[in-house]
Amino acid sequence: MRGIGEVARASGLSVSALRFYDGAGVLVPAEVDAVTGYRRYADEQVRVARLIAGLRRVGMPVAEIAEAAREIDDPAAVRRRLDAHRRRLEDGLADAKRELLRVHALLDLEEKLMTRVSLPAAALAATIDAVRFAAGADPALPMLQCVLLDVTAGELTLVATDRFRMAVAAAAADVEGPPIRTVLPLAFVDEWRAQLGDGTAIIEVSSDFVRAEPGPVAAKPLQIDYPDHRRLLDGLPAPTTRVTIDAAVLRDRIVAAPTFTHVHEGTPYEVAILGFAEGTVNLVPEGEVHLAVNREFLLQALDAGGAGQLVLELDGPIKPLAVRVPGDDSRFSILMPVRA
Repeated sequence: MRGIGEVARASGLSVSALRFYDGAGVLVPAEVDAVTGYRRYADEQVRVARLIAGLRRVGMPVAEIAEAAREIDDPAAVRRRLDAHRRRLEDGLADAKRELLRVHALLDLEEKLMTRVSLPAAALAATIDAVRFAAGADPALPMLQCVLLDVTAGELTLVATDRFRMAVAAAAADVEGPPIRTVLPLAFVDEWRAQLGDGTAIIEVSSDFVRAEPGPVAAKPLQIDYPDHRRLLDGLPAPTTRVTIDAAVLRDRIVAAPTFTHVHEGTPYEVAILGFAEGTVNLVPEGEVHLAVNREFLLQALDAGGAGQLVLELDGPIKPLAVRVPGDDSRFSILMPVRA
């Protein structure tokens, strides 16, 4: 029989550790003096103590150590337990490396006052497509030939407007760094959109630089005072009329209906005149105007809304028309009425 001090020296476990494993039922002494409480161990228990010491050094949980100690006479079982623990350690190390890299990247972003956004490329492509049609094309208004990028915690929002319409689309995203609001040149947006396929899209944004993957695509943000879309949208009245209609059905009606021409600032364009009755939308004669909008703009808004059902919202003939996807408040477009 061996005393606790001798077992400690032979196994590499401290005396306090041996007491702990006794209390945990992992390595119970062969004898305990009833008067002094002195612990004595059998010679074969030194072998178990050495196994426990080794497993303790590699961080195996106490419950697993106890199982290994009971299996000491079955080396194959102990080896299987060792292999399982090694795999856990390797997985944990890989996770730790990824997290450390993420923290390093976050520190880099904060030092450079940069924000990094990542999201599925397909979701980004759909978000761009939902707003790109509304970007300005008038050479006299170059400040509207762009797309607003508005990044908050967990969300990327894109906004485009040409004064006569506005499109807004948002997508969930992983955001590292502070919230940021910047204006992207259309050439940058179009080049990035052309690169998108499967996988992940990434954009890094600072006050004076944007870089995106896949690509890479890079540009300088436009230093312009872009309209505050949130303030504009908050100022819109609640719609008094809301109609759900199949996008293809409405498109066919618009294409087949007689066209009317409106002239704005010397430029003629076709107008769609909409009537709302009994839960549906009709194309009505010019004399029965309920709401008139730019015909091409409306068709583009329907295309951007996608196939299936769309919701049209309005509040009278001189208020904007909203085109939404049912149940999705993250994507919609607003069309200003034509005072025909």
